[in-house]
Amino acid sequence: MTKKKVLISYRLLDEGLEELREKCDVTMPESGSFSKEELTALLPQYDALLSNFSLTVDKDIINAGGDRLKIISNYAVGFNNIDIDYAQQKGIAVCNTPDPVIEPTAELAYALMGSAARRLAEDDRKIRIPDGLKWGTFENLGVGMYGKTLGIIGMGRIGQAIARRAIAGGMRIVYYNRHRLHYKIEQDYNAEYVSFDELLSTSDFIALSTPLTDETRHLIDAKALAKMKPSAILVNTARGAVIDEQALVEALQNHTIRGAALDVFENEPVVTEALYHLDNVVLSPHCGTATIDARIEMARFAANNILNFFSGKGRVCRVV
Repeated sequence: MTKKKVLISYRLLDEGLEELREKCDVTMPESGSFSKEELTALLPQYDALLSNFSLTVDKDIINAGGDRLKIISNYAVGFNNIDIDYAQQKGIAVCNTPDPVIEPTAELAYALMGSAARRLAEDDRKIRIPDGLKWGTFENLGVGMYGKTLGIIGMGRIGQAIARRAIAGGMRIVYYNRHRLHYKIEQDYNAEYVSFDELLSTSDFIALSTPLTDETRHLIDAKALAKMKPSAILVNTARGAVIDEQALVEALQNHTIRGAALDVFENEPVVTEALYHLDNVVLSPHCGTATIDARIEMARFAANNILNFFSGKGRVCRVV
């Protein structure tokens, strides 16, 4: 039986691709990624495309697959980089890798929360400078997390994984979703479902874990920021455009809220310049899933989507 041909757009770790290489004919760049021109030239010969989030899979790339391309397996939990509607029109399945990103993203969210609360990034910068930091009982004071209220916007699997860590840390959980969770899930986290405005006004920490949609774009704008406690800390490991970044800059400059911790940015990799100069914000480079373990498992998951799709056996995490 002729092996299916799989084109991988980005150099992934080999440890996650062993079974795919055994069962399919796989092409992957030696390093970095294929250019759009290279992809469109190669794709007519392939049955599957394993893309990564940094690649915009537009109509040009989809059309290059002709009638042969049957599946796009995205190496990411998101799929904003793919023209989903057009792929659907062409009868192409689109898949993602939701499972491997849950725990590492939640780990980072909780770490960012603690870093912002205890001013770790600020203190780290200052302690490296001679006389840049004052030592003393009432210097460099942060805020504690134990006993505080964490508001989670988007209580899906990542939101729940954040909640699990927060509960272990002695925090109270409130959440806002478009739809309320089953009461048994609420019981698992002792979580209270509240309105969006109530979450904003009562939470000491707010974690964003919602997908980017037309409804959630700039969900956290100047109006929302004004409803938060002056002592609130905002954490975003979801998508940058869920926050109006300029409005956040102004809120941090004016101390409308205490602080923020951001792993994602509205126009990344471009970061709003003013954020670099603020001590009350922690910045990380969209590294929610940036562990070796997660990268290997994401490759394996994306590969298994392709294998399961063509074999008709097993689970395929389809977007469409």
